[in-house]
Amino acid sequence: MNDTVVARPCWTVLAKKAEDKVSLIQHEMVQARQRLESLQNSQQRIQKMYDEYRDGLTKTDTESMGMREAMNQRQFMSQLLNLMQRVKTDIMYTENAIIGIKEQLVAQEHERIKMQTLADQNAMAVQREENKKDQRRMDALGVMQFNLKPQT
Repeated sequence: MNDTVVARPCWTVLAKKAEDKVSLIQHEMVQARQRLESLQNSQQRIQKMYDEYRDGLTKTDTESMGMREAMNQRQFMSQLLNLMQRVKTDIMYTENAIIGIKEQLVAQEHERIKMQTLADQNAMAVQREENKKDQRRMDALGVMQFNLKPQT
């Protein structure tokens, strides 16, 4: 019976594949965070624009603004509020996506560690088997040298 341990490249291939998936998920995370930052910047700009228009409307109310101009400004402010609400919704969606990506990253990192551990264990088993073979050869050479020695 031959108990030799053979190096299985499948473990290293699977470990590499898991590592590639981790990298891909990390890239997704970077993109999601950049999107979130962009949305937050947009939200701040829209809020600033809304505040400026609101302040302008209250200041010019006392100066007798035309009815049409006041209606246009109010309509524009209403559009800004709608846009702000959409951006808030996108921010919430992106934050939830980031939470999901974090969960995927943890799971995939666990899988990567598992595959790397299996690859390492296989490599150690192969090395132990090689060491045993080397020891058997050394023992056989020692016995042969002992037997070839002239007996005195």
